[in-house]
Amino acid sequence: MKALSAFGVVFGALTVVSGWQGLFGDAATRMALGNTVGYVLWFNFVAGFVYVAAGLGLWHGARWGLWLSTALAVGTALLAAAFGVHVLRGGAFEMRTVGALTLRFGFWTVVAAVVLRRPSQ
Repeated sequence: MKALSAFGVVFGALTVVSGWQGLFGDAATRMALGNTVGYVLWFNFVAGFVYVAAGLGLWHGARWGLWLSTALAVGTALLAAAFGVHVLRGGAFEMRTVGALTLRFGFWTVVAAVVLRRPSQ
């Protein structure tokens, strides 16, 4: 569990940094990202802070860490659905966004499932 918690914190910090660059970086940095979808970029940036909080909560064995992990999985699933609608309507996107959303949803779903199944302390 500690490894998942630590990974959540690191993943969150990296997400905040990359989101910051995508939202507030110079024009060359934003251009290099390609066809970003604004609400996906904002969601991931804000969620990065929640990743850190969830990881810290899980590290300390706090029950709210489970609820944050679950909320992150559900929120990411809803975001992926909205992104899917964007794609189906012909909106521009980067294929790496599909992979990133899949990774994020999968990670937080696994974390929530592992924590849910562990014995209460």
